[in-house]
Amino acid sequence: MVARSRTSDEVLAARRSVDEADATTAEKAEMLMEMAMGIQQKPKTPEDLLAAVELYEQAIDLCTAGDALLSARIRARMSTALMSVPSDDPAFLKRAREEMETALATLTAEGKDEEVAEAEMNLGLICQNLAGMGMGKIQDAIGAYQRALRVFDRTQFPAEFAILQNNLATAFLSIPFSDDSGKMREALAVQSFEEGLKVVNLIDHPTEYAMLQNNLGNALQYASSSHPVENGFRALEAYDEALKVRTENDTPGEFANTIANKANCLANLPDDPENPEGGNAGNLAQALGLYHQARKIFAAVGETGKVQMLAEAIGELQDLLKSLNTQETLQ
Repeated sequence: MVARSRTSDEVLAARRSVDEADATTAEKAEMLMEMAMGIQQKPKTPEDLLAAVELYEQAIDLCTAGDALLSARIRARMSTALMSVPSDDPAFLKRAREEMETALATLTAEGKDEEVAEAEMNLGLICQNLAGMGMGKIQDAIGAYQRALRVFDRTQFPAEFAILQNNLATAFLSIPFSDDSGKMREALAVQSFEEGLKVVNLIDHPTEYAMLQNNLGNALQYASSSHPVENGFRALEAYDEALKVRTENDTPGEFANTIANKANCLANLPDDPENPEGGNAGNLAQALGLYHQARKIFAAVGETGKVQMLAEAIGELQDLLKSLNTQETLQ
């Protein structure tokens, strides 16, 4: 893969500086890997990620038979860059999976437990994305996450444990509900979110805390349950917890996602849980306000698909409120 942007010149300059360095081939490979990581961490365009891949490839080419572990570490990093390329083409993810599986063969035998677990966690994400494209099995992602949890336990690695619980839960929820086991997977997903929340908190792990609370709210809201109202109000509590971290100023996209989720939930709940027959005109009005706010933010950050989706939801809610107002007038 060849980068086609100003980053191409940076890649050539990087390679030139490494070639001229007074260092061993292994040291030069490490230098190229570090340069690639620097580009990958703050990419401005997809071409930047491809440039990082090019540097990783050059680093691997410098590795000799005696540098198997270094080569595997570079390959694992390259896999994460390939995974991050925004594209509808599954070729990037397929190659990312291939590179990570190749890296794991050596990392498992010679690497540290933590880097093996990190590779398994990333492999899980790759497999989950491929499954979403119909190009793989979600069970492969679940297996990788579970292997990572053998190392990333709740005591020593709370943040990683929480992320893995979140990933496991979303994997469970992505399996089509073709039989009665669907309800069990929903329960497992809720349990996974709750397990993650046992080890992270608002102060020490705000990002993971907000992510888990938001996703727990979604799982509760859409679960097939004989207690939908109870689950709905539990979901509202989870969204409100997420909104303690997600703010319009600091994280506008995430904030908009959460308030849109909260609006969806409100629109289906009675104003008074003790008197569900009393209707939900109040919640509908609150939901409409949140939809408008989320739509404005999504428009500002360029999320055109979500803008259209919310425009339709706003129209439906406005029609419903007009109908309710008409009924009240007639009564």
